[in-house]
Amino acid sequence: MMSIVCSTINRLKYLYYRALNMRLLRIGWMLLLATGTAILGFGFVIAAYPQISPDYSGAKEVELLRTIGVATTGMGIFGVMITLKAYRRGEKWVWFTLWYYPVFWTTHLALGLPPGNDHIHQIVFIVLSLLGLLLPVRHFFSSSKSMQS
Repeated sequence: MMSIVCSTINRLKYLYYRALNMRLLRIGWMLLLATGTAILGFGFVIAAYPQISPDYSGAKEVELLRTIGVATTGMGIFGVMITLKAYRRGEKWVWFTLWYYPVFWTTHLALGLPPGNDHIHQIVFIVLSLLGLLLPVRHFFSSSKSMQS
């Protein structure tokens, strides 16, 4: 009888932690999707309307800004796609790859890089991407592979 009770308790614990890990993974990918979508949107706006930035008014500067916008759009597409596919499946390589987001935004903040002068959006994206990576960390690195299914 005691064995059945212990077995039932262990099974309930397992189900609880599995559900928690899946919930945290879902929150994580949504936060990373928001970050990737913002990068995609920023890249598109800068590529389409480089003159939006008053700091860059010359022809060479506008061309450079448009090039940066196209590259940023590609980075956003890449981030959104791997978040929607591989990250949601819990593939470890994606967890490491998406550390690019907080590094990217922290570098922009630390060096005072564009876009903008207020840098509040950079802090928001640093926090969003860190939460998106750290909340579901157990899902990616649990000792029990059965927790990931």
